[in-house]
Amino acid sequence: MILTFKIKHGRDFSAELKKAKQIAEFAVKTHTLSSKDVKQFGLKSIIANQILRKYSRNKQIKKVKSVKLTVPNQGIKVDKEKREIYIPSLKLTLTYMFRNDFEKINQIEIDECYAYVSVNIPEKKMIEPKKWIGIDRNATGHIAVVADPQTGKIWKLGKKAEHIHNKYKAIRKKLQKKKKYKLLKKIKDRESRIVRDLNHKVSKKIVEIAQGENAGIKLEKLNGIRSNKKHTKPFKYGLNSWSFYQLEFFIQYKAKMNGIPLTYVDPRYTSKECSRCGYIGIREDKSFECPRCGHVDHADANASFNIAVRPPLMEGTGRLHADSDACKGSTDTPEEATPGTTGTLEPPKL
Repeated sequence: MILTFKIKHGRDFSAELKKAKQIAEFAVKTHTLSSKDVKQFGLKSIIANQILRKYSRNKQIKKVKSVKLTVPNQGIKVDKEKREIYIPSLKLTLTYMFRNDFEKINQIEIDECYAYVSVNIPEKKMIEPKKWIGIDRNATGHIAVVADPQTGKIWKLGKKAEHIHNKYKAIRKKLQKKKKYKLLKKIKDRESRIVRDLNHKVSKKIVEIAQGENAGIKLEKLNGIRSNKKHTKPFKYGLNSWSFYQLEFFIQYKAKMNGIPLTYVDPRYTSKECSRCGYIGIREDKSFECPRCGHVDHADANASFNIAVRPPLMEGTGRLHADSDACKGSTDTPEEATPGTTGTLEPPKL
């Protein structure tokens, strides 16, 4: 499994980054793969070669916006006892605080502030789950409700999500009226960091629950939910403003790291079916009532019980343990933040 961590490097690489961009622009024009052709820019050949490979081979790139300094495995030295990484071509030493059980460093990308360290992590063998827990993700209220049908236990997670969005929605509205766009961007970035942190904590708790219960995880396959015209405006706002799929992404890779099977189920009627008798009941906001058996429940809890007992979707409509990025490993797969080191890269923005 491949994870990427970011570390603040504390160096001024503006000159090198400028040269890297010039080489990238040259590569887009000429499609050369020889570092001799870009020797005049003065960037170390081990880094220049990586830029040429990326920009010369991709003929779809027409314009270069920003370029990172990419150092391959052969240009990196590691001292695990000292927890230090040394890059001779840049004379840069990085002290890392992330997990030390990685097999190798694949590459390091460097921008103005951070070094993005891509490492190979040994994978855990998938457990044989004794049961399954269902996760109902929500755009309003708790962002995740977990249910265990065997014990009847319910966990409601991420309660403050709605408060966060209401708060920042009001702030953004005021700033937009005043046309303070720079401040607006800062506020959006701040909100994004808070959302990411909460999604990390919620996904971590879900995997901990699964481990404690010796259970697999079931999620709804929600592809295409945003294009559904039947949803109310408040639901659509919540769905688009909350990093709905970011939470799924975090659950995926954390489950895989801990050997927890993850599967997807058909989302149709999970919130309307009675988890006791299967009859289509009455849902009003967060309340559910079944007219047949009389079962009354919190609507999200009822949905999470339904998710837990549904059969998994097969290959092509859903994965049996995790989606492709988490299964195959990716340099874009994030890790939890640790002091001085932060897991990188969000899943695709909503």
